[in-house]
Amino acid sequence: MNTPGLRLLGAALIVLLGIWAGLKTHSVRRAQVPGVEVPAGRASAPNPSDGLASEATMPHPIVPARLPDFSLKDLTGKTVSVSAWSGKSLVINFWATWCAPCRREIPLLKTLAAEWAGRDLRVVGIAVDHLDKVQDFAAQLKIDYPVLIGDQDALDVAAKFGMDSPAFPFTVFTDRRGEVVALFVGELHRPQADFILSKVQDLNQDRVQLPEARRAIAEGLQALAEKQAG
Repeated sequence: MNTPGLRLLGAALIVLLGIWAGLKTHSVRRAQVPGVEVPAGRASAPNPSDGLASEATMPHPIVPARLPDFSLKDLTGKTVSVSAWSGKSLVINFWATWCAPCRREIPLLKTLAAEWAGRDLRVVGIAVDHLDKVQDFAAQLKIDYPVLIGDQDALDVAAKFGMDSPAFPFTVFTDRRGEVVALFVGELHRPQADFILSKVQDLNQDRVQLPEARRAIAEGLQALAEKQAG
């Protein structure tokens, strides 16, 4: 993405679609749930290790106003419901072991999990992959935050967030009430993560209302993108 126009967030998102690099292609149904437009982010520039990639313009995903209920298996094979973290803010990161930007995010996610552990926030990974591959990868990377795993069932969860043809990685941010505050498409970096989480904290402490927080996040992410483009 070499032109400034392609690097700005506007009415539509400029995203780098993660291609399955010849491994496999999934299609999932759209979840028929009421939703609202929420801010989303811009993917990082392509990396040679990502495999095939293409640029495309996507509208803001229409995601549910509240965190939908779902259950997936964890690293031990036990089925875990997202309700296990009821009352906490969540950073839900959708990823796969074959996705290079996803792998690059993991150190940041580990740092966020450690830094925010005492403030009622949890990072939860959702790996769209096979259990054995994720187990091996999580052990190698020493992932110490919860990881849920699935194949089509995990894609069905992605569809509940409006991502019925998901580009990986993407990350959902919720407040302590279970309201979906933002959905960031693409590789998450520290400036975007810190900015979004600051607004989540404002919501949790009742300093702002949800529409104001969403608007501030959209404007803040656009400003970060423009700064990077400049």
